[in-house]
Amino acid sequence: MTAETAESQWARHAADGVLLDGFHALKHALRFGARVPVALATDRRAALALAEELAPDLTGTLGALLQEVPGATLSALVPRAHPTGVAALALRDPAADPAAVGPGDRVAPLVVLDNPRNLGNVGAVVRLAAGAGAGGVLTTGDLDPWHPAAVRAGAGLHFATPVARCQVAELPDGPLLAFDPEGADLRSVAVPDGAMLAFGSERHGLSAGMRARADRLVALPMRPQVSSYNLATSVAMALYQWMAAPR
Repeated sequence: MTAETAESQWARHAADGVLLDGFHALKHALRFGARVPVALATDRRAALALAEELAPDLTGTLGALLQEVPGATLSALVPRAHPTGVAALALRDPAADPAAVGPGDRVAPLVVLDNPRNLGNVGAVVRLAAGAGAGGVLTTGDLDPWHPAAVRAGAGLHFATPVARCQVAELPDGPLLAFDPEGADLRSVAVPDGAMLAFGSERHGLSAGMRARADRLVALPMRPQVSSYNLATSVAMALYQWMAAPR
């Protein structure tokens, strides 16, 4: 029996696999327990040297996992080859759905993005949620939070915090604080355990359905005549307020 080629391994998992685009995405996914059936590098020695420098905890795992392929092969398999020359496929855990976790089962807030329109922003928010220890990220609307562009922007940290898409009516129970300029200043608001923090789309803000679902409107402090913050910046400010609050 001949050994399966790297290309055939990739083809076998491409339909169900999440593209990990670059060394850092692969590093984070492995650190947080992702199942990675295939990982490729155009220069295996250079990738392992990078691991030795930036992720010595993973050198053994990567040494057993990485397969070297020509640059042309990798370019044919991924939409845009990462500068590190590394790409992998990881398998999602179907049980990792933040919408299935009730407010009584969590303390950290869930971040809810209401119909976001920019995949880079979604990935940046996932990265923030993972770093802050949030309970997960939920998105509404038609944008897939697991799109390769979002996973790339999130540096593989989709595997460090639950990420899923649902409709407003499918949001879990629990208090929902929705961010809106008409709301109360966040600095005066205590974020309750098990809360959801909802942020509107970059252009249109909160949808009518999300506004109706909200238990309270809250606002980020902002200098007069400045119209808005970037979405990821808004989420960062809100999560920092939660992290800094005494418990």
